Amino acid sequence: MVRFEAWLLKGLLGLMWALPIWMCCPSPSPVSKNLPLCTSLQTLKDQLNSSLRRRYLKHNFPINYTIHVRYEEVFRLKNISKLKNESENEKHLQDVWVDVTGRAIQRILDVLPERHPTRHKYLAKLDSLFKVIQNMWMKTDESCYTETIAKIFENLGMEEYEERKSVTPKSLLDNCYRTMHCLFKDCFLRNSSQDDYCDTQHWRKVKGTQG
Repeated sequence: MVRFEAWLLKGLLGLMWALPIWMCCPSPSPVSKNLPLCTSLQTLKDQLNSSLRRRYLKHNFPINYTIHVRYEEVFRLKNISKLKNESENEKHLQDVWVDVTGRAIQRILDVLPERHPTRHKYLAKLDSLFKVIQNMWMKTDESCYTETIAKIFENLGMEEYEERKSVTPKSLLDNCYRTMHCLFKDCFLRNSSQDDYCDTQHWRKVKGTQG
């Protein structure tokens, strides 16, 4: 009986120790059926369609033109697959997407001359649409991130960061479009003929101009 009471006391003490942590960092739920956000994402999706991306981000740039970005700013479907395999919370991945997409748009704007047609006919509007999403987005408390996600945000925020990749402007927004469909799939209706962007078979396909 004494042993049972001692075991019970240890269990209660352990619960009392863990409770503040659970209260501070409740398991965040991924965004689902948030109508205002989904409406904004739908509008963003229309502006990110393959035809516009190709016209303004490929044809309006010199052949093989690239931008140097941080390694973490290249956020692709296979990155999501890897992080999900590591049991990362989807809401945390959505936080990364919001941050990286904002940076991708800004990276392209930074290299465009003021009178460049891509700036005033496309990117300026895209930037305004995305700022609406940023303003309504509720980011997770940083103290609740896992070590992996915290490291991603740390690297994104470093002023001096040497690990860079060269990517085309189009590929940056291709990634934003595809990862958006995976991480916010509840906002987009999908029929059997459309690609499942979360399916690993999708990101293993040969690169092209689709979706």
